Amino acid sequence: MKKIGLSMFAAAAIIFASCGGSNSNTSTTGEQSVAEAQGDTYAVDMNTSKINWKAFHKGGFAPRWGTLSLTSGELSVDGSNVTAGEFTIDMKSLKVDSASVTEADKKSSDLENHLKNPDFFDVEKFATAAFKITKVSDLDATTAKDAIEGANKTVSGNLTLLDSTLNITFPAKVAVDGDKVSVDAKFTVNRADWGIKFGTSEGDPAEWMISKDIEIGIHVDAAKK
Repeated sequence: MKKIGLSMFAAAAIIFASCGGSNSNTSTTGEQSVAEAQGDTYAVDMNTSKINWKAFHKGGFAPRWGTLSLTSGELSVDGSNVTAGEFTIDMKSLKVDSASVTEADKKSSDLENHLKNPDFFDVEKFATAAFKITKVSDLDATTAKDAIEGANKTVSGNLTLLDSTLNITFPAKVAVDGDKVSVDAKFTVNRADWGIKFGTSEGDPAEWMISKDIEIGIHVDAAKK
């Protein structure tokens, strides 16, 4: 495969995948049993819910950032507790913010296209990704590190990306207010856990110039059906 310029790959490192990584606020394990829905069903608002991503070259250089969109989602809420939930992510919606591409010879559209091709997310073959909650528990504030402000829960769920499914765990802020619920989280993930490797080996410059860490931000709004 042709390699398009290493500065472009910083972003390519990117995205969403999710988990493990070197950040202590996120962990990755094998696929787990999905949580049983209990309580009322809340439908996710596709207009206000969003996923943000950010990635870098190694050393923190040339950051790239952008967004992904949800195509469907719902949460189960029992009293004041989220008990389960499922979300589908549209990988074809992947966007690179043009403000993150400052080099005169680079275009955000070129990077978007490269991230969508078989070198990375192969969105024609894998048009969607999925996240299914396996557990929600109270957050131990003494062990939570680099969590979003106001984080009060620990969320675990199976993330399916490309043809792999792994379970990820991260701190989140969950707020249930009557007929509405919101979930916010930020964490760092490791793209290599899902086999997202552009280089042919660890020594390939196309691989080692790109940080494996990806910063993910999530905001979800949902309302009772």
